[in-house]
Amino acid sequence: MRLLLLTALTMTAFAANSVLNRAAVGSMGMDAMSFGVIRLASGALALAALIAWQKRGFAIGGFGRGVAVAGLLAYIFGFSVAYRGLDAGLGALILFGVVQITMFGGAVLAHEEVPMTRWLGAGLALAGLIWLLAPGIDGGAGAAVSVAHAAAMALAGFGWGIYSLQGRKEADATQATAMNFILAAPVAVLLSWGLAGEIGISGAAALSGQGVALAVISGVITSGLGYALWYAILPGLGASRAAVAQLTVPVIAMAGGMVFLAEPLTLRFVSAAALVIGGVLVSMRKA
Repeated sequence: MRLLLLTALTMTAFAANSVLNRAAVGSMGMDAMSFGVIRLASGALALAALIAWQKRGFAIGGFGRGVAVAGLLAYIFGFSVAYRGLDAGLGALILFGVVQITMFGGAVLAHEEVPMTRWLGAGLALAGLIWLLAPGIDGGAGAAVSVAHAAAMALAGFGWGIYSLQGRKEADATQATAMNFILAAPVAVLLSWGLAGEIGISGAAALSGQGVALAVISGVITSGLGYALWYAILPGLGASRAAVAQLTVPVIAMAGGMVFLAEPLTLRFVSAAALVIGGVLVSMRKA
């Protein structure tokens, strides 16, 4: 029960990132990449202060740290670039679909036991997510899909899957998360400068005070502390259960949008959410 509650809290933090991003980018006109860089940098500063205060040390780590940092950067930049030309619902489907493939693949390669109930739960939850998010599902043709932006979102999903798989091996979740952010942040700043001209971000991209504040909240609380909690519970979850649990994130994010952004509640959302949550609960059962 404790693991289930901590997982629910972590998924809520992940969903809050989505709501904060949508509020800053959609309502306040902030560029998605600027949001991502500020989010990462503010999280790095807060986590650096935390581990310094706790005297955990700033050990860089070996090859595994490089893998985690690369995965984190792939997620942040793939996500930011993809949503410049991808429908939000389709983007979430690609992201979480690739996360499932990556993390289930990691479970199989690590010889982790994946019982039939977990495959069944994953199938139910993914079906609910497709029902909820797939464009054109009500009979419309849907918009043409940009292959480049879809590939960027697939890269984001692969990056997040790798980042999560690496977390199972970390002995100190807080210190590992802090070092991931600290090492990734300066690279993110340099990459954002290099990519700005390529993807059409001007130096005068909208940086409203409210938008920056939301990015900082996302970086410090729902990303920095949320990701540390994620690393802490990953060993107990295992790769396959962790993968399925994340299918709840779009559902929680949409519910948050209904509460905080006045988005409409629909029967389709209720039925799809029930299917997703039911599938996740089936998957969370011990083998």
